[in-house]
Amino acid sequence: MMEGVQRVMQRIAAIEQRFQHMQPQTGAASFAAALNKAEGTAAAARKIGPADSARQDIAAMVQAAAKKYNVDAKLALAVAVAESDLSPNAVSPAGATGVMQLMPGTARTLGVSNVYDPRENIDGGVRYLKQMLDTFGGDVTKALAAYNAGPDAVRQYGGVPPYPETREYVSKVLGMSG
Repeated sequence: MMEGVQRVMQRIAAIEQRFQHMQPQTGAASFAAALNKAEGTAAAARKIGPADSARQDIAAMVQAAAKKYNVDAKLALAVAVAESDLSPNAVSPAGATGVMQLMPGTARTLGVSNVYDPRENIDGGVRYLKQMLDTFGGDVTKALAAYNAGPDAVRQYGGVPPYPETREYVSKVLGMSG
């Protein structure tokens, strides 16, 4: 058990270290750059070796759900990678679960009965991402902030809330999707 906790703590430290030097991107030009970078993420997902065929399957499911809900596939894949690194068994300390890291209440609202079923989780997560995009008039930055911190927080602050986790999350996803 302690070994697992130590691995999680090491992973958190590594992630925090990566974000210390990143600057948040804003505006259409940086989003276009972020989308171009995501092509590399999608290409990398396609080049996963045989031992990682499950990750390939997950990436394909994310892309199919993105097409179904008319969401940019690069953006949806970047969210899935940022949320769980494409792991259907991921669980956050806050209780978010599955590939798209759905909170229990959000999963219920979306009709996701088994958050560990990758197809259900991805369908619900991409549908929720689409809802956030629609809610914020297609503003990807606000939609990502809402996916992470909730739409009420985005409304309260008129944009990305001042939470370090949310700011890092938005920057990370934009960086991967462009």
